[in-house]
Amino acid sequence: MATASSSSSHPPSSVTHDHDDDEFDEDFDEDDEEDDYYDDDGEHSASPYDEARLEALLRRLTAEDVRIRVHEVAIRGCSRTRRAAVEAAVGPDLARAGTVRDLMRGAAAARDRLRRLGAFDAVSITLDAAPPGVPGSAGAVVILIDVSEARGRAAGDLGVFANTQTRSCSLEGSLKLKNLFGYCETWDASGALQLDQTAELSAGVEIPRIGALPTPLITRISFLSEDWLKSSLKEHLMSVSVGLLSTTNHNLAYNLTWRTLTDLARMSSDSIQEQLGHRLMSSIKYTYKVDLRDSSIRPTRGFAFLSSSQVGGLAPGSKYPRFLRQEFDLRVALPLGVMNAALNTGVAAGVIHQLAKEPTESTSPLRERFYLGGNRSLVCRLGGPSSLSGFKSRGLGATDLETSGSDNSISGASTSPDKNGLGGDIAVTAFADLSFDIPLKPLRDLGIHGHAFVSAGNLARLTECDLRRFSLANFLQTFRSSVGFGVIVPTKLFRVEMNYCHILKQFDHDKGKTGIQFNFLSP
Repeated sequence: MATASSSSSHPPSSVTHDHDDDEFDEDFDEDDEEDDYYDDDGEHSASPYDEARLEALLRRLTAEDVRIRVHEVAIRGCSRTRRAAVEAAVGPDLARAGTVRDLMRGAAAARDRLRRLGAFDAVSITLDAAPPGVPGSAGAVVILIDVSEARGRAAGDLGVFANTQTRSCSLEGSLKLKNLFGYCETWDASGALQLDQTAELSAGVEIPRIGALPTPLITRISFLSEDWLKSSLKEHLMSVSVGLLSTTNHNLAYNLTWRTLTDLARMSSDSIQEQLGHRLMSSIKYTYKVDLRDSSIRPTRGFAFLSSSQVGGLAPGSKYPRFLRQEFDLRVALPLGVMNAALNTGVAAGVIHQLAKEPTESTSPLRERFYLGGNRSLVCRLGGPSSLSGFKSRGLGATDLETSGSDNSISGASTSPDKNGLGGDIAVTAFADLSFDIPLKPLRDLGIHGHAFVSAGNLARLTECDLRRFSLANFLQTFRSSVGFGVIVPTKLFRVEMNYCHILKQFDHDKGKTGIQFNFLSP
């Protein structure tokens, strides 16, 4: 009997073969001449000679075309999971195997597919002889697939997070249900309520790739209501996202969003007034992502790369102009070999290019522009330019009341009142972060560590379709920058950062502040 289990990568320990074979008889006859071996407890155990001969026999069975016939593939252990879903994941290769070598390859592939479903704690595939009374049982085998279903089907989190930059707190929760209807699907719902600013709800389902499905099926519905930094703008979003392709590194999704933007105080500039009201956004987005870092919370070695391309304004009769949004993000972690220290560096860039040529459609959608600042981790987040320490959310760049004749003089502090940030059509950020263990064993055991960082970034508007009018020299000269250090406390529910941040360079209309920042961030 040959057994392949997901909990072990060792080859099968034994093989049962019913029909007569002179070569096999000669092999086993020689074993009769060997002395029995016993362990320290007096129990019989296989000798090293027996183990070596068994390994050689198994290699011989898989290397040569030893013919077999699969009589039955039996699946055991399914209580909540539908048998059809397991059969689709196993596939037809096992039942069609004609040799031991084909059967071993098919069993390994089937075991891997079952494990990727995420519904089973253990998977075991066993090869046994067919019952003697079955017609044509000579040379026939039965494949037994035993699965152990995961016990916990529901998981949830609930937490309260404080934000010192905006002097507010938020209530965030999530709920995940696994294998609810027996198709190994994952249902999840999440919500966040930030007092006087943001309310966000989303729900989705993911069905893994089974049988005829060419790719996992992912669908998500979300609602967002947001105030822009206590400004006069209020935004409501209703969106539906459908995954068209999802693999380890590739993702293709279609998004349909209904957006409502209102100005309650009627104080916004003409550039924003043009985008008020109801609008329908249709877009398709492709993302390539590879993350080979040893940890996403505190990476010490490896690299990560993300590239996303989005084409928007596809809906017929849409008020949005067609545009192309491209983002890149590269992270590298290098171990330093002392105090578990590691140097993390990263650079991210993004650009929006208008595909429409009409002058009336030269303004990019307000929602799709790039905004820098806010409480985002420099190291953890992988998703394009956005993180810049020491600056408030949407706190970088010109505001709607300063688009003409704004003063770009360098200032150590910002005195501008809260206004609507216009964002940018092109953005670049870069950072370097040095993490290290604190020389106190109780803190090291809890994962508490220190870090020092430097970050820089800039964004700009591209009001013309022709990118050649963009001045690279001026863009580089107006980079904002900040430095700081702090202590990081990682937990299962959130990540606490206590940082002191010093603004090195900002302009009058920026919203940056030197001082202590105490933030609770989702991991």
